[in-house]
Amino acid sequence: MSRVKIDLPENFSFTTQIPVRITDVNYGGHVGNDKILSLLHEARIQYLSHYDYTEMNLAGVGTIMSDVAIEFKNELFYGEIIKASVTVAGFSKVSFEIYYKLEKETNDGETLPVAFAKTGMVCYDYARKKIVTVPEEVRIRLFS
Repeated sequence: MSRVKIDLPENFSFTTQIPVRITDVNYGGHVGNDKILSLLHEARIQYLSHYDYTEMNLAGVGTIMSDVAIEFKNELFYGEIIKASVTVAGFSKVSFEIYYKLEKETNDGETLPVAFAKTGMVCYDYARKKIVTVPEEVRIRLFS
């Protein structure tokens, strides 16, 4: 069985901290895989907000997540703080990729990877229900 392997960019343009909530924990006592996707969503929202964008207004266009790949590395538990690093890469005419590196710090001060991920984002005009071109402003601001 082949496994998902995310090749992360060397540099990330944004970092935030996200606490693990009790609602993120599953019956196994750790953060569930579905909640990792929710944490990526939170990191993406904060990343876009840092540039004064939203998922529904990216320089005048909306976005839709077309795909996601997650490479799980270590467990997360209630009360831990996630360091989420985010950046973009791989622009095409109508889409781009967002990369995520989720990490946590142990009690010993060691930094452990939690998950690496990539989401494919497509620019979309919700009013017209059509895929649209990535605005040039977005290419410049997010990719520089």
